Amino acid sequence: TMAFKAAEAFFHACESCKGWEECGQYVSGEDAPFDAQSEPLVDVKTIKAYTEWMKGFGTVTTPGCSYEVHAASLDEGRNVATFFATFKGTHTGEGGPVPPTGKSTASHYVYVLYLNDEGKITKMQKVWNAPWAMRQLGWA
Repeated sequence: TMAFKAAEAFFHACESCKGWEECGQYVSGEDAPFDAQSEPLVDVKTIKAYTEWMKGFGTVTTPGCSYEVHAASLDEGRNVATFFATFKGTHTGEGGPVPPTGKSTASHYVYVLYLNDEGKITKMQKVWNAPWAMRQLGWA
């Protein structure tokens, strides 16, 4: 569907560290809520803030990072798109709780994107086992 294509374009733009400038076109507004039960993201409350966090994490802290999509789906009855992927990155840049460790992570995560009738994302949840990534990166 058109809504799923927009959700997919958002996912790829966000995971490619394009930030709000690119991702915002797929979202209902700057105040659209973001939620993650994940320590590094506890203070990130909007999708806009998350896209900028991801841009910084992926271009400064773990430059050259990548991701691999394992599954993507649309629940048409609920108008919810999900993407399951693995983030791969190495802490070689500034940022993070310690100086660059040179250690790498391969960390699973899921995006849950709630869509309105216009195909815009109205809410996002990220499911991510952050402690796993933190240990791999040498942060914990």
